[in-house]
Amino acid sequence: MYVRLVSVAGDPTKIDDTVEQLTAEGQNLPAEQPGFRGLGIFVDREGGKLLVSTWWESEEVLRASEEALRERRGPLLAPFALTMTIETFEAAVVRRSKRRPGPGAGIRVNRLEFAPSDAHQLVESFQNTVLPRIETNPGFGGAALLIDRAAGHAVLGAGYTDPQALAISRMAARAVRADTLKQARLTWHDPEEFEVVTPLNGLG
Repeated sequence: MYVRLVSVAGDPTKIDDTVEQLTAEGQNLPAEQPGFRGLGIFVDREGGKLLVSTWWESEEVLRASEEALRERRGPLLAPFALTMTIETFEAAVVRRSKRRPGPGAGIRVNRLEFAPSDAHQLVESFQNTVLPRIETNPGFGGAALLIDRAAGHAVLGAGYTDPQALAISRMAARAVRADTLKQARLTWHDPEEFEVVTPLNGLG
């Protein structure tokens, strides 16, 4: 699968109105496109950040959907957005859990940079080292590694069933980052944490 990630930063006082519009109208927009597989909406109200992920069955259908979605994305986000970044990734690894995070749950998002030649090593490290450790955390609700192999960019997302579980997992997450840095040539950026507004759905 492939993922379009829309990251928006803006005025925290306007974020709730934008989230309300997205949940009321924005969910139907990608669902009308062929090859659509799922949607997640996540918010950091205090930081004025909004994250929207849409999932697609192939890179071709993801790119084909862009023109139609672009026409509506701007008007929906304009009242809130000061900056907006749109990225596309391959969903290299997806681990679902029976305890999927619902509205009000939390996710932690880590951005990584790596040498493109190390993409395969990164995927193997996530599958064999990182994932087995984080999925033992209390309240773990699923994780995904999204990568852009050519650009050497990746996003690691891990969901937890409630804000308390997300908070408890912070120390373990720091240990995983420290150990991974010893074993792989990676740059980890500071993690971001979001509240789940619309849980990732439609992926089976």
